[in-house]
Amino acid sequence: MNPEIYKYNKPFELESGKQLKELQIGFHTYGKLNKNADNVVWVCHALTANSDVFDWWKGFFGENNYFNTDDHFVVCANILGSPYGTSNPLSINPVTGQPYYLSFPQFTVRDMVKAHQLLAEHLGINNIEVLIGGSLGGQQAVEWAIINPNKIKNLILIATNAKFSPWGIAFNESQRLAIIADRTFYSNSPDGGQKGLKAARSIALLSYRNYKTYSITQQEEEDHITDDYKAASYQNYQGEKLVNRYNAYSYWYLSKSMDSHNVGRNRHGVEKALSLIKARTLVIGIKSDVLFPIEEQQYLFRHIPKSAFAELESFYGHDGFLIETEALTNIVTSFFKTDVKGKIIELQRTA
Repeated sequence: MNPEIYKYNKPFELESGKQLKELQIGFHTYGKLNKNADNVVWVCHALTANSDVFDWWKGFFGENNYFNTDDHFVVCANILGSPYGTSNPLSINPVTGQPYYLSFPQFTVRDMVKAHQLLAEHLGINNIEVLIGGSLGGQQAVEWAIINPNKIKNLILIATNAKFSPWGIAFNESQRLAIIADRTFYSNSPDGGQKGLKAARSIALLSYRNYKTYSITQQEEEDHITDDYKAASYQNYQGEKLVNRYNAYSYWYLSKSMDSHNVGRNRHGVEKALSLIKARTLVIGIKSDVLFPIEEQQYLFRHIPKSAFAELESFYGHDGFLIETEALTNIVTSFFKTDVKGKIIELQRTA
């Protein structure tokens, strides 16, 4: 299902002070806004996803799932810089009449949120009943809850953090080094940097999964093999799969924006910023996550006033929140049945 398109035909100022002459946002909606306008579920998507959340989060979002069209008006918007309907490096620069490529201005997670605030206003959405996101989507969600604390009623943050870690930045920089090692990245062509992007995705997968994941899913059944391993084939397959649907320029810029995530910037520190959140908040961590370690979610839980914490069991690591939808549904169901006042689902708050 192709996204709807919202066009903001005014200059869009970025956190850096630079501007986009115009802004386009691709988005999907499912269901209808009820008469009390209190059934909005807004999904913030992760790095290479798109706005069709009923497609990529099946089992959690769908006609017969927890978030469905009978009970909810679901909105998911494509993020700034992503090639699925929103302004990105391959968009046409109205000044030159050519794609931006590397002249696209750098942007931050806050800029993504600012763009989606414009879309919410366009859609007539004044309050969000549930704001949810995982990974980069969670980074957007926590920013939004700080910027508009009175408009977000319930907040669900999954496998995310308040400030991107040096570990995460190092992973992203390694991926960017792989991209720029492909000299075609500087060719200013839509397929520039494809070999680099394939290598970058292979690096990223190591952070999305973990040792145990590969040991179980990519283990060889024969002892005599000396080449053409399952794990090697898997890395090549996943890299090629992304190349067939994405571009190196968007990936490069979005990894930069992820590095920028720090809710404490210009807000007197991270803890002060988190204390501004008024939403009833559920923080979910995955113990096997090596990219966003569970300590980062526990930190969010300790510093967001009205919060609950739950651990999602998964051997899939970071990507577990996209896969373990039944367990995720059980956690969210329990959360909405709980009177959350600094309590926990399965774990008590500690000082």
